Amino acid sequence: MVAAVSEPVEGRTVTVRVPATSANLGPGFDTLGLALSVYDELTVSVLSDDRLEIDVTGSGAAEISRDESNLVVRSIEHVYKDAGRTMPGLRITAHNGVPHGRGLGSSGAAVTAGVLAAKGLLDGEADFTDADLLRLATELEGHPDNVAPALFGGLTIAWTGERGPQHKKLLVHRGVAPLVLVPERTMSTVLARSLQPPHVSREDAVFNVSRSALLIAALTQSPELLLDATADRLHQDYRAEAMPETHMLVQTLRRAGFAAVVSGAGPSVLVLADGPGSRLEAAELAASVTDTPWEALMLAVDVRGGTVRDRAEGST
Repeated sequence: MVAAVSEPVEGRTVTVRVPATSANLGPGFDTLGLALSVYDELTVSVLSDDRLEIDVTGSGAAEISRDESNLVVRSIEHVYKDAGRTMPGLRITAHNGVPHGRGLGSSGAAVTAGVLAAKGLLDGEADFTDADLLRLATELEGHPDNVAPALFGGLTIAWTGERGPQHKKLLVHRGVAPLVLVPERTMSTVLARSLQPPHVSREDAVFNVSRSALLIAALTQSPELLLDATADRLHQDYRAEAMPETHMLVQTLRRAGFAAVVSGAGPSVLVLADGPGSRLEAAELAASVTDTPWEALMLAVDVRGGTVRDRAEGST
């Protein structure tokens, strides 16, 4: 990334759209992620002074800060600092379509939205590669498995090596029909992670390696293998005590032959159905076995990832 020195463009406005994500996908702990067709949208404008104006609607709006601690703002500022620039005053108008605190990558979406908004605002002043965007987002989020699909769309494999965070995007077989079952209650990612043991057995590690490899084949070529491919021994069972209704629903769906997993850290449930008919059957079964309401979202895989448009120029 190369930065150039100039003044911020007063009045420049960008509009950003970022998809929800589901990470882990069963055995792919902290590695696999899938972009889904539910979106956060925000418009960011440069002000003539150093004011910060934030208006938020949608999921979690009442709990979201309207000052410099806002995650989108912190993400924008992080990119500006990386470019050697000072963040200008901003007006941010956001609508959160991604459910907050329910394992669908809401924090990753906020980080991604901020990174892409800064990229758009700095267009012509600093150039960012895909690797730059993933690095910056990962520095804020902590790991790349949610921000990679939010940035790039599709199914992503994410890892961190000597060159920093990396990703590989894959196209999902058109027969895969995602269903997300979203409860009213939320779940803390920090709490979910705290329930996992620091070590796992060699047998369990080998089991998950085999299922993760199989899952790539199932999602890209052979959806009929999804039930076996989504089996997991590394994280889901350990988190069951914190979200018993989620655990019960996953087990009920799997016993009926549906490839159900905990979405991210939970408590939402992701079903990777083999076709729309199977997805409808899974939704009907879920509705019949739960005592508390779960919202059934019949979604598509988002293939574009986050987009940014300069309102003045209409670019994407």
